[in-house]
Amino acid sequence: MEYSIVGYPPDGPTLELDYKEFAYAGKFVMSSTGKSVVTDDGVVGAVAFNADRDNPTIGHLRYVTVREDRQGEGIGSRLLRFTADALDGDAYNNITIAVNNPRAYRACYNAGFRYSGRETGIAELVMEYDPAEPAEREQYEKGVAIFQSRDLPPEQRSVLERSDVPETVAVPDS
Repeated sequence: MEYSIVGYPPDGPTLELDYKEFAYAGKFVMSSTGKSVVTDDGVVGAVAFNADRDNPTIGHLRYVTVREDRQGEGIGSRLLRFTADALDGDAYNNITIAVNNPRAYRACYNAGFRYSGRETGIAELVMEYDPAEPAEREQYEKGVAIFQSRDLPPEQRSVLERSDVPETVAVPDS
Protein backbone atom coordinates (compact mmCIF):
# COMPACT_ATOMS: atom_id res chain seq x y z
CA MET A 1 0.00 0.00 0.00
CA GLU A 2 1.14 3.53 -0.72
CA TYR A 3 0.30 6.52 1.47
CA SER A 4 0.48 10.08 0.17
CA ILE A 5 -0.66 13.65 0.71
CA VAL A 6 -2.55 14.59 -2.47
CA GLY A 7 -2.51 18.30 -1.67
CA TYR A 8 -3.09 20.99 0.90
CA PRO A 9 -6.16 23.25 1.21
CA PRO A 10 -4.83 26.09 -0.98
CA ASP A 11 -4.14 23.55 -3.77
CA GLY A 12 -7.79 22.60 -3.99
CA PRO A 13 -7.28 18.85 -4.52
CA THR A 14 -10.42 16.84 -5.18
CA LEU A 15 -11.15 13.12 -5.22
CA GLU A 16 -14.01 11.41 -6.95
CA LEU A 17 -14.89 8.39 -4.85
CA ASP A 18 -17.74 5.98 -5.60
CA TYR A 19 -20.53 6.74 -3.12
CA LYS A 20 -21.48 3.04 -3.12
CA GLU A 21 -18.04 2.05 -1.84
CA PHE A 22 -17.02 5.01 0.34
CA ALA A 23 -18.85 6.82 3.15
CA TYR A 24 -18.64 10.61 2.86
CA ALA A 25 -17.69 10.32 -0.84
CA GLY A 26 -19.27 13.69 -1.64
CA LYS A 27 -17.06 15.46 0.92
CA PHE A 28 -13.93 14.59 -1.06
CA VAL A 29 -15.10 16.49 -4.16
CA MET A 30 -14.80 19.75 -2.18
CA SER A 31 -11.71 21.76 -3.05
CA SER A 32 -11.52 23.61 0.28
CA THR A 33 -9.75 20.78 2.12
CA GLY A 34 -6.44 19.00 1.74
CA LYS A 35 -6.48 15.26 1.09
CA SER A 36 -4.38 12.22 1.85
CA VAL A 37 -4.92 8.77 0.41
CA VAL A 38 -3.81 5.19 0.67
CA THR A 39 -3.77 3.24 -2.57
CA ASP A 40 -3.58 -0.46 -3.29
CA ASP A 41 -4.58 -0.96 -6.92
CA GLY A 42 -6.75 2.15 -6.61
CA VAL A 43 -7.79 4.32 -3.67
CA VAL A 44 -8.78 2.27 -0.62
CA GLY A 45 -8.89 5.09 1.94
CA ALA A 46 -8.88 8.88 2.17
CA VAL A 47 -8.72 11.67 4.75
CA ALA A 48 -9.70 15.33 4.29
CA PHE A 49 -8.12 18.07 6.41
CA ASN A 50 -7.95 21.83 6.83
CA ALA A 51 -6.79 24.55 9.21
CA ASP A 52 -8.89 25.83 12.08
CA ARG A 53 -10.77 29.01 11.11
CA ASP A 54 -9.59 30.92 14.18
CA ASN A 55 -6.12 29.43 14.57
CA PRO A 56 -4.31 28.37 11.37
CA THR A 57 -1.65 26.50 13.39
CA ILE A 58 -4.26 23.85 14.28
CA GLY A 59 -5.11 21.29 11.62
CA HIS A 60 -8.39 19.38 11.71
CA LEU A 61 -8.82 15.98 10.11
CA ARG A 62 -12.39 16.20 8.84
CA TYR A 63 -13.51 13.10 7.02
CA VAL A 64 -12.03 9.63 7.05
CA THR A 65 -13.26 6.92 4.73
CA VAL A 66 -12.13 3.40 3.87
CA ARG A 67 -13.57 1.45 0.98
CA GLU A 68 -16.35 -0.76 2.33
CA ASP A 69 -14.77 -4.07 1.25
CA ARG A 70 -11.47 -3.15 3.01
CA GLN A 71 -12.85 -2.06 6.38
CA GLY A 72 -11.56 -3.93 9.41
CA GLU A 73 -8.00 -4.25 8.07
CA GLY A 74 -6.56 -1.31 10.07
CA ILE A 75 -6.27 0.85 6.96
CA GLY A 76 -8.08 3.78 8.57
CA SER A 77 -5.81 3.84 11.64
CA ARG A 78 -2.65 3.65 9.54
CA LEU A 79 -3.89 6.36 7.16
CA LEU A 80 -4.79 8.62 10.10
CA ARG A 81 -1.34 8.05 11.61
CA PHE A 82 0.39 8.76 8.29
CA THR A 83 -1.65 11.93 7.70
CA ALA A 84 -1.26 13.33 11.22
CA ASP A 85 2.46 12.55 11.26
CA ALA A 86 2.98 14.24 7.87
CA LEU A 87 1.06 17.36 8.90
CA ASP A 88 2.26 17.67 12.52
CA GLY A 89 4.98 20.27 12.78
CA ASP A 90 5.03 20.75 9.00
CA ALA A 91 1.72 22.35 8.06
CA TYR A 92 0.26 22.61 11.59
CA ASN A 93 1.49 22.69 15.19
CA ASN A 94 -1.43 20.61 16.50
CA ILE A 95 -3.69 18.05 14.82
CA THR A 96 -7.22 17.27 16.01
CA ILE A 97 -10.15 15.15 14.95
CA ALA A 98 -13.71 14.97 16.27
CA VAL A 99 -15.43 11.57 16.33
CA ASN A 100 -19.06 10.63 16.83
CA ASN A 101 -18.91 6.84 17.16
CA PRO A 102 -16.89 4.26 19.10
CA ARG A 103 -15.39 2.61 16.00
CA ALA A 104 -13.82 5.91 14.95
CA TYR A 105 -12.80 6.62 18.55
CA ARG A 106 -10.90 3.33 18.79
CA ALA A 107 -9.30 3.75 15.35
CA CYS A 108 -8.10 7.23 16.31
CA TYR A 109 -6.57 5.96 19.56
CA ASN A 110 -4.83 3.31 17.50
CA ALA A 111 -3.45 6.10 15.28
CA GLY A 112 -1.98 8.09 18.17
CA PHE A 113 -4.86 10.43 19.00
CA ARG A 114 -5.91 10.93 22.63
CA TYR A 115 -9.26 12.06 24.03
CA SER A 116 -8.95 15.73 25.03
CA GLY A 117 -11.89 15.67 27.46
CA ARG A 118 -13.81 18.10 25.22
CA GLU A 119 -16.86 17.68 23.03
CA THR A 120 -17.92 19.70 20.01
CA GLY A 121 -20.56 19.77 17.30
CA ILE A 122 -23.29 17.22 17.55
CA ALA A 123 -22.01 14.82 20.21
CA GLU A 124 -18.46 14.62 18.87
CA LEU A 125 -15.48 13.86 21.10
CA VAL A 126 -12.41 15.98 20.32
CA MET A 127 -9.16 14.03 20.02
CA GLU A 128 -5.64 15.42 19.75
CA TYR A 129 -2.68 13.81 18.01
CA ASP A 130 -0.03 12.86 20.55
CA PRO A 131 1.60 9.53 19.67
CA ALA A 132 4.51 10.12 22.04
CA GLU A 133 2.11 10.05 24.97
CA PRO A 134 1.18 6.47 25.91
CA ALA A 135 -2.51 5.70 25.81
CA GLU A 136 -3.74 5.91 29.39
CA ARG A 137 -6.56 3.55 30.28
CA GLU A 138 -8.33 6.14 32.46
CA GLN A 139 -8.49 8.78 29.71
CA TYR A 140 -9.46 6.22 27.05
CA GLU A 141 -12.27 4.94 29.28
CA LYS A 142 -13.67 8.46 29.79
CA GLY A 143 -14.50 8.58 26.08
CA VAL A 144 -15.80 5.00 26.13
CA ALA A 145 -18.14 5.94 29.02
CA ILE A 146 -19.62 8.78 26.97
CA PHE A 147 -20.40 6.42 24.11
CA GLN A 148 -21.81 3.80 26.51
CA SER A 149 -24.39 6.31 27.66
CA ARG A 150 -25.70 6.72 24.11
CA ASP A 151 -28.20 4.72 22.11
CA LEU A 152 -25.96 2.95 19.58
CA PRO A 153 -26.49 0.27 16.94
CA PRO A 154 -25.21 -3.24 17.86
CA GLU A 155 -22.10 -3.06 15.63
CA GLN A 156 -20.95 0.08 17.45
CA ARG A 157 -21.92 -1.20 20.89
CA SER A 158 -19.75 -4.31 20.36
CA VAL A 159 -16.66 -2.05 20.09
CA LEU A 160 -17.38 -0.78 23.59
CA GLU A 161 -17.24 -4.31 25.00
CA ARG A 162 -13.52 -4.58 24.25
CA SER A 163 -11.53 -3.96 27.43
CA ASP A 164 -8.09 -3.31 25.92
CA VAL A 165 -6.69 0.13 25.17
CA PRO A 166 -5.55 0.23 21.52
CA GLU A 167 -1.81 0.28 20.93
CA THR A 168 -0.47 2.97 18.60
CA VAL A 169 0.40 1.75 15.12
CA ALA A 170 3.71 2.67 13.49
CA VAL A 171 3.84 5.43 10.88
CA PRO A 172 3.49 3.76 7.48
CA ASP A 173 6.12 4.47 4.83
CA SER A 174 4.96 6.92 2.20
